[in-house]
Amino acid sequence: MTIGTSKLVKSVCVDLNKVDDPAAEIIKGLPDCHYAFLIALVSPEGDLQTISSILQKQTHIDHVLGTRTAGEICATGYSESKVVVLGFPASHFRSTIRLIPELNKTNEMQLSRDILKERQALQSACPEFENEFAFLLADGLSMREETLVLAISTALGSTQLFGGSSGDGLRFESAPISFDGEIHENAAVLLLARSCCKIKIFREGHFEPSEKRLVVTGAIPEERLVTEINAESAAPEYARIVGIDPGQLSPFVFASHPIVVSVGNQHHVRAIQKVEDNHHLRFFSSIDEGMVLTVAKPLNISDHLESVLDNLKQPEEPDLIFICDCILRRLEAAQKDELERMSALLSKHRVYGFSTYGEQHNMLHVNQTLTGIAFYPPKDA
Repeated sequence: MTIGTSKLVKSVCVDLNKVDDPAAEIIKGLPDCHYAFLIALVSPEGDLQTISSILQKQTHIDHVLGTRTAGEICATGYSESKVVVLGFPASHFRSTIRLIPELNKTNEMQLSRDILKERQALQSACPEFENEFAFLLADGLSMREETLVLAISTALGSTQLFGGSSGDGLRFESAPISFDGEIHENAAVLLLARSCCKIKIFREGHFEPSEKRLVVTGAIPEERLVTEINAESAAPEYARIVGIDPGQLSPFVFASHPIVVSVGNQHHVRAIQKVEDNHHLRFFSSIDEGMVLTVAKPLNISDHLESVLDNLKQPEEPDLIFICDCILRRLEAAQKDELERMSALLSKHRVYGFSTYGEQHNMLHVNQTLTGIAFYPPKDA
């Protein structure tokens, strides 16, 4: 068991290969205080429901949010087969949490109205806590994140949102989330929180567009499938453009040769999840016919991470940084032998989080990015 050194946000990490009862170990490691909420990040090798249920029942806590991951980030950096728990003390945080079930049946207008009321009630309940943020956990296989974040963002006003889509390693079979000890698929959990701590929400990517263009000429948007690129079968045409044999297409290739869509001066990755048997390409986010995509050129991923983390230290060092980091970034780092350096950077800067199937930032569902929040000591610390 590893216990974090942060003074505000409490953190505990246990290795599933070394303990018989991970929930008991976590409870043993968490300082005894009243928590506004816990966030549990559980490897696919762990039992998300059992762990979150025990934490809900046996700690002095209001709510437990949990997710299955595509990898964990703890005190030693990138990890696997771990359970990472972050505890947010009620002395510094207040929250309201909403389960959003059956994402394919969500009434977006009603959801927006309900979130607006909850946000206003939270503001009235703790006006002394001046800083506010929203955190979203969504089923990473629901294919509903785009419409969900749009509905939520309309009710948030100036409050910034970040979040991650749950994972399942590289199996892509089941990516549930949990809320107060109960497992939910095709669902999401929205946390609205206020804090006396200073905060900074951020989103970063390490790609630049190249001159290689792709036009989506066939797609099934509701299934995130691209059937044709440049009027050719999607997978072979993508392979031709990036200079790879079609038979060698894999998550590692997708991580190293991402494609982006440009909106104004910003570029958003539309990451490929896998090749289907019929040579269609399944994406992590929505894609539509007529989209013009560009193959992106990656910057050095470790250098970029170091720059991001150094910038977050200005004007002072964060107490803890919590991130949602796309699984494709981890795969790229592994392929380029950068994992060790990146893990050292994450550890040095007290970064915790998980590898995701997608990331949320304000009104956007994005891919192959790093999004998160930095917590700084309050004014009277």
